[in-house]
Amino acid sequence: MKAERHPANPLITPKDVPPSRPDFEVICVFNAAATKYKDETILLLRVAERAKGDEKTVRVPVLKFVTDGPSQIDVIEIDRQNPAFDFHDPRAIYAPDQILLTSISHLQVARSRDGVNFTLDPKPAIFPDRHSEMFGIEDPRITYIDGRYHITYKSVSPTGICTSLAVTDDFLHFEKKGIIFCPENLDVCIFPEKINDRYVALHRPVTHFLGGLNMWMAYSNDMLGWGDHSFLMGIQPDTWESGRIGGGAVPIRTEHGWLEIYHGATPDDRYCLGAVLFDLDDPRKIVARAMEPILEPTADYERQGFVSNVVFTCGAVEDGDTLRIYYGAADTFMARADVSISELTASMLA
Repeated sequence: MKAERHPANPLITPKDVPPSRPDFEVICVFNAAATKYKDETILLLRVAERAKGDEKTVRVPVLKFVTDGPSQIDVIEIDRQNPAFDFHDPRAIYAPDQILLTSISHLQVARSRDGVNFTLDPKPAIFPDRHSEMFGIEDPRITYIDGRYHITYKSVSPTGICTSLAVTDDFLHFEKKGIIFCPENLDVCIFPEKINDRYVALHRPVTHFLGGLNMWMAYSNDMLGWGDHSFLMGIQPDTWESGRIGGGAVPIRTEHGWLEIYHGATPDDRYCLGAVLFDLDDPRKIVARAMEPILEPTADYERQGFVSNVVFTCGAVEDGDTLRIYYGAADTFMARADVSISELTASMLA
């Protein structure tokens, strides 16, 4: 069962997003969380910006803290000919004692009545402003639970990549709750309802000695402190998901189980989207798992970009039996693909 790309793809491109300041340029708009709010589809976009440079100098944006006012983005200038720095990776600059990111990300709201044509709010919604966010904030997921919208996102700093939490009631005002998963832990998706009187989340620890880059599950009584961690599902050798897997969209309830659209990648970083069903009463149990991806990077806008050969979702929206999957393409654009929920679950259970 394959998801069908929307003919208007890509829906949002970097040229559609104004930079946050004149000396910056938007290079990527991707990996958006998605939800319904009143009569609108909301995307919470990851917007990656870099400081404009020239042939001789790389200008690196980093959050700076000041004692007499709000934090602000500073720019570090690095000579491209400096042999102490390695510039081979477009995402980062490597030095003997540090790693610097070439861009810094914030989150911005886009709104749509039809789920295709989006209007961006004029200012960032969630912006880096603390030590855990010195290198930016990335890859949000939105869960509506307990009457509020809860947003998990990666907070990136020189001390590691954490997952943090923010809440909103109206997508105009946002309250940061701080770090909920310590380094290095990614792809946190909170289920949209309590199960056996506890909150449930998917997460992906990054292991460096034993184990692989696999999907785990955790529980919480308050969404701030998480425990009762358990391994959930792992990579599949010699397949499209042999390098790493992780949560994608927030799970949705179906009659056959919790449907999770997740990502998998090969060791050479070709990212696809897959599907799995978890038991409704005990989501640590896998009901069914699609062996083939439901979306692979084959379109030009998925195969060529800031990071090529990538489809990556952080959000999906139900529209009757249709699941609208919003996904980042080539770490550069926002796109959409649709799939029938009933047909997808039936194919997985066949």
